Amino acid sequence: MTTVWQYDGWAALPPLDGDAETDVCVVGLGGSGLTAVHELIDRGVRAVGIDAGSVAGGAAGGNGGFLLAGLAWPHYQMVATLGRDRAAALHRLTLDEIDRIGATTPDAVRRTGSLRIEDTAEGLADCAGHAAALRADGFAVEEYDGVEGRGLVFPDDGVLQPLARCRALATTAFGAVLHEGTPAVRIEQGLVTTPRGSIRCDAVLVCVDGGLDLVLPELAGVVRTVRLQMLATAPTDEVVVPRPVYLRDGYEYWQQLPDGRVAVGGFRDRGGAAEETHEVTTTAVVQDAIEGLLRERIGVQAPVTARWAASVGYTRTGLPYVGEARPGVFAAGGYCGTGNVVGALCARALVALALGHDAPALAFAEVSPAAPDPPSPPRRP
Repeated sequence: MTTVWQYDGWAALPPLDGDAETDVCVVGLGGSGLTAVHELIDRGVRAVGIDAGSVAGGAAGGNGGFLLAGLAWPHYQMVATLGRDRAAALHRLTLDEIDRIGATTPDAVRRTGSLRIEDTAEGLADCAGHAAALRADGFAVEEYDGVEGRGLVFPDDGVLQPLARCRALATTAFGAVLHEGTPAVRIEQGLVTTPRGSIRCDAVLVCVDGGLDLVLPELAGVVRTVRLQMLATAPTDEVVVPRPVYLRDGYEYWQQLPDGRVAVGGFRDRGGAAEETHEVTTTAVVQDAIEGLLRERIGVQAPVTARWAASVGYTRTGLPYVGEARPGVFAAGGYCGTGNVVGALCARALVALALGHDAPALAFAEVSPAAPDPPSPPRRP
C-alpha cells in the first residue's frame, strides 16, 4: 500500500549481521523508538536500535499527521480520571513535547492549530465540557462556528509529516547504531536475539504501539491492536482546509497538505470488530465510508491516489502503557491514536525508568492490567 507520506533520498539501513553489545537495545524504530534513541544519546548512553521492517514503516510513518496536546480523552475526562493537578501537568508536558518536536524537526511541522467539530447536541455538550476544563487550567481554546461546522479550535496544536520526522531522527542519531530488517525473535533480560545475530545489553526498551501484544504477549490484557484506515487525493483547489479537523471526537479526521492533497481517515467503528486485528490491509466497508465523507461532506471530487491501513495500540483507560513488562525489559505503547506526541513523551519516560532516573510523565502514563474499565472508549484517530 502507498501512503500520502513520502521521503526522498532515504538509504535503507543494513540488517544486523552478527553479534553486538551495547548499554540499551531499542526495539522499534518509529517515532517513540527514535525519540528513545535520541534521549539515550543525550544522556551519554550507548544504544542499538532495531526494527523488523523499515524506519517508520508502520503507523509512525503512515498516520494522520496530527500533533494534538493532551491524551485520548477530552481534558475534563482526564481531570476526572487523574485529578486536576496531574491532568494539567500532563497536558503541559504534551504542549512542551509539541514545542520540542517543532524545534528538532522544523521542516516536518506546521503549527496550524486543530479543529474539533461536532454535529450532535451530545457532541457539542462534550465540547463545552472540554473547553471549560481547559480554561480552568489556563490552556488555550476557542469556540468555532464556520464552514466545517461548530466546535472548538485548539490554537497550540499542529500537523507534521510523520515519515519525514522519523527519517530525520534516524539520520541524526549520531552515536547510535540502527538496523532495519531486523526482527526481535526473542527478548529477555540482557539479550535480544535476531535472525542473524544477537544484542547483549543492560536493558531493552520495546517501543512498539500496534502489535505490542504480539511482541510482549503478557501485555495482551493491557494493550490491544486496532487497525486504522486512510486515503488521500491528488492535489486540489476545491477546498481550503487551513488546519487539521476531527469529527465525532476523532472517529473521522482530515487535513490538507501544503501541495493541496487531502488526507482523510476514520470510521473504525463502521468496520466493527473486524478492525480489532493485526492485519494492515484496507477494507471496502471502511474505505467506502471514508470516501463518502471526502465527497459529500468535505466536498472534494479529486481522484483518490492512495489508500492504506496501519496498526495502533489502544488501552481500556485511554492512558498509555509505560512500564517494566518483564525483568530488564521496558515497554511503551497503547497511545490510543495520539502517538505523534504522547509516544514521544512516553519514550522519554521509558528511558528514565530503565535508567533509574526521575520521570515526571511516569506518574500519569502507567496503566495496570487491573485498571477499571473507562466510562466510554477513547475515540481519537
